[in-house]
Amino acid sequence: MSKPPARRRQRGAALLLAMLTVALVATISATAYWQQWRGLQFELTARQRAQSALLLDGALAWARLILREDARASSVDHLAEPWAVALQETRLSSFLSTNQAPGDDLMLEALLSGQISDEQGKLNLRNLVEIVNDKTRLAAVEHQSVAKLFQALGLPASELQLLEQGLLAAYAPASGSTTDAPLRPQRYEQLAWLGVSRQTLLKLAPHATWLPEATPLNLNTASALALYASLSSLELARAQAVVAARGRSHFSAITELRDLAPETGGQLNPTRHAVTSRYFRIRGLLRLEGATLEANALMVRDGIRIGVLWRSHGGLQRQVQALQ
Repeated sequence: MSKPPARRRQRGAALLLAMLTVALVATISATAYWQQWRGLQFELTARQRAQSALLLDGALAWARLILREDARASSVDHLAEPWAVALQETRLSSFLSTNQAPGDDLMLEALLSGQISDEQGKLNLRNLVEIVNDKTRLAAVEHQSVAKLFQALGLPASELQLLEQGLLAAYAPASGSTTDAPLRPQRYEQLAWLGVSRQTLLKLAPHATWLPEATPLNLNTASALALYASLSSLELARAQAVVAARGRSHFSAITELRDLAPETGGQLNPTRHAVTSRYFRIRGLLRLEGATLEANALMVRDGIRIGVLWRSHGGLQRQVQALQ
């Protein structure tokens, strides 16, 4: 005997309602689980960022100490000094006592590396413009040096022209009327504001920099190309030989370069060349539990006083496992 149609409809409706209830509960559970996972990832990222920032602050303190002790030891800066030795990737536990609280285990597993580089071992593009009697003009000798570097690297002369025009406009004396003068760069990367392409900046970076004031080139730390560009009479092969000889015995005075390259004697100028430096770039890299954080800073040294002109973080990069 078949069941009445009304009863079959009731059972079908009850089954459908049960399936909808199960689907709703599953959806709510999945949403709650996803939100919990998302909150956990945010919390983990925030904690790692805070921990990483503290450790990188310690790296800057380490750089200050190295540069301060170097200033006490000698007034000459060269590549055989402790500051020039890069800190290879090392576990933080190598620097700290093993008697740490249980909660410090994660910090002890952090991997820290760093490097101090001499920014005065590069041509300072700030030297391209000079202000004389409240008038901004192009420094002819510096233009010649930078043009020589552009040519050696195969870079377009048109970008050098854009750079120089932009700098002249940026450093022109302010007038009462509104002008469209570009902003003055504060960092090397900001030279892109003046029309220099990213590719050109990348090629120039090992040999050129941007500092807040005109600075001389350190003959002890400059690359062969920077030396070659800085001295119009110096050939590239001779510059490479100078760098090789300098590695065996650094210069104590700029005049010592004449012994290796007599043709440069008349071009050496204390305002353009030196054997000491004040500006140093600090780069720190921290790896912690699958996350990587990079920090950069520019430091200036006046005697044994070390100041930070600017600092930046490359951003926390984490490899997050996919939600299963």
